[in-house]
Amino acid sequence: MVENRKYHLTDSGISLEQSKVEAAKKNPALFADLYDKYFEPLFRYIYQRLDDKEQAFDTTQQVFLVAMNNLKKYEYRGLPFSSWLFRIAKSELSNLYRNDKANKTVNIDSIKIYDIIEEIQESRIDTYHDKVVDIISKELNEDDLQLIEMRFFENRSFKEMGEILEITENNAKVKTYRVLDKLRTYFKK
Repeated sequence: MVENRKYHLTDSGISLEQSKVEAAKKNPALFADLYDKYFEPLFRYIYQRLDDKEQAFDTTQQVFLVAMNNLKKYEYRGLPFSSWLFRIAKSELSNLYRNDKANKTVNIDSIKIYDIIEEIQESRIDTYHDKVVDIISKELNEDDLQLIEMRFFENRSFKEMGEILEITENNAKVKTYRVLDKLRTYFKK
């Protein structure tokens, strides 16, 4: 699977970004650069899960507020700063879902469905397209759905998925393949 460059920085890019984070820890006004860089991707991530523009804006702002308030606690782990921000976003979304399950939304890109079908090695792709959409939206729990979204819809690496979900890279890989096995089982029914 090809990694999406908009999510994955080079080592020099991560180093430059880390210097911006360290500067923002000393001078909060410098956080604006990080805000400008990550507002749009975080907003898209949140909006795709809420499907309510106003609430997505509010939640995105909340993510940045939490990040600013906890910036001193941020520790560099060899991954882009965005991994930490997306982990905060995941937490904020979980809080929203816990309080209002009716807001949970799944936006599915049909082209990415074919990637999932290909991954589980089903040969009759056209037959399974609608079935995959139905299974993903109705049968997968929030954790499984998030793994599928990160891997197939956002093209994230297992390492970055692990960082966002606060699990090991290997655990992210194992959990993702278990979800794919679960999808295989649904297809055989």
